Amino acid sequence: MLRTLTFPSSHSLFFHFFRHFPHSLPPLPLSLISITVSDQNLRRKLTPTTLRCISSHSPSDILSEHPPFIRIYKDGHIERLSNTETIPASLTPQNDVITKDIIYSPDLNLSVRLFLPHKSITTSNTNNNKLPLLIYIHGGAWLIGSPFSPIYHNFLTKVTKSSNCLTVSLQYRLAPENPVPAAYEDSWSAIQWIYTHEEDWINEYADFKKVFLAGDSAGGNMCHHMAVKAGEEKLEPRFKGVVIVHPAFWGKDPIDEEDLQDLEESDRIGEVWEKLVSPTSVDGVDDPLFNVVGSGSGSGFGVLGCEKVLVAVAGKDVFVRQGLGYAAKLEKSGWGGEVEVMVEEDEGHCFHLLNPDSENAPKFMKRFVEFITG
Repeated sequence: MLRTLTFPSSHSLFFHFFRHFPHSLPPLPLSLISITVSDQNLRRKLTPTTLRCISSHSPSDILSEHPPFIRIYKDGHIERLSNTETIPASLTPQNDVITKDIIYSPDLNLSVRLFLPHKSITTSNTNNNKLPLLIYIHGGAWLIGSPFSPIYHNFLTKVTKSSNCLTVSLQYRLAPENPVPAAYEDSWSAIQWIYTHEEDWINEYADFKKVFLAGDSAGGNMCHHMAVKAGEEKLEPRFKGVVIVHPAFWGKDPIDEEDLQDLEESDRIGEVWEKLVSPTSVDGVDDPLFNVVGSGSGSGFGVLGCEKVLVAVAGKDVFVRQGLGYAAKLEKSGWGGEVEVMVEEDEGHCFHLLNPDSENAPKFMKRFVEFITG
């Protein structure tokens, strides 16, 4: 059964994730030898890494720029331009939630951040008192972002408190240093690690009969593929539900008559995928990892390893028709679970993260939490 919730709003945040990409991208160097990261507002925060970048590079050293994501230098350095700040984990309650970071892949030095309601540590954790488990995959066009950024730390702190759940936010390797499918491989590896119950909080507090998977943008895309993988691998217990928020799905051709793609914008999305995110992809944006909705192969809809799916879309998001098409295709796939669509007509891509004080952000949060607790 397909249910649709629509929330109109007089407050508009028009944000197209790819609108500011350069139209023409030169090819990447064959070898990316190191990374330099700087904060997006240098007047607010200067780090040693930022200073090294400033002192060792000049404008003539730049090979290409791809705001708001990365700058590539001729010597192979990658400078990330946004979402580079971090918040440390803390066992001191913040908004009644405690956090810690645990390495799940020593070989790749990849971690997860765990969020736990502080009150849980004083509660007897019998099976009746265990908490829903939320696994979260962050967005950022496969190029930027981490579980440790303020955007995701603050959002998931609120979700954890409101849902009274244990949250595990996944770190994965980023492109272009590590083109896809690295991010997908890392996410699946993290999910498998979570299911070993080896980590103390997971073992003590998580109710594996209530496991939820969620992600936004690129993370929403990966949530679909992780749910397919879970179904194919017969992951047990299966996910109770999956939340796919403003998913980054795309293809060369519009998916329906209402998918009125701006040609220049479409070209930019294609070039970012083909030259930065997945340069070895034979099919370009029609790669099944990206073209989930228009793929003739079905993209694994019938084997989705979960009971229900919530698809959130925003009316002013470049990916809105893809998200609606995804929900419709899932409904027709014979999968058999429950599909719900939440529409924010006058909002843009990831508005709830970029503008958490907006009029519709609390409505989004309320439905997100209800999906986990209901």
